[in-house]
Amino acid sequence: MSKAVLSFILSEMRLKLSEMDVERLYREIIAYFGLIGATNECKALEEAWIDPYNRRKIEDFIMAWLRRRRKVEKALVGVA
Repeated sequence: MSKAVLSFILSEMRLKLSEMDVERLYREIIAYFGLIGATNECKALEEAWIDPYNRRKIEDFIMAWLRRRRKVEKALVGVA
């Protein structure tokens, strides 16, 4: 499963994530946008990124994902 398209999207958004986070985000974004099982998931994501409406939806999803991740990290730090 190639994450090259997601890496490109993240670089355009000026975001840097660990490989593990890129993998998690990739799986979630593919599932959320109904691309699981597509003949070529990366190509489908790339084509979605080109469309301005879908691009905004992808950006919104990524930002919401990052907010959720930070919230979880803060909660875990509070527990430790």
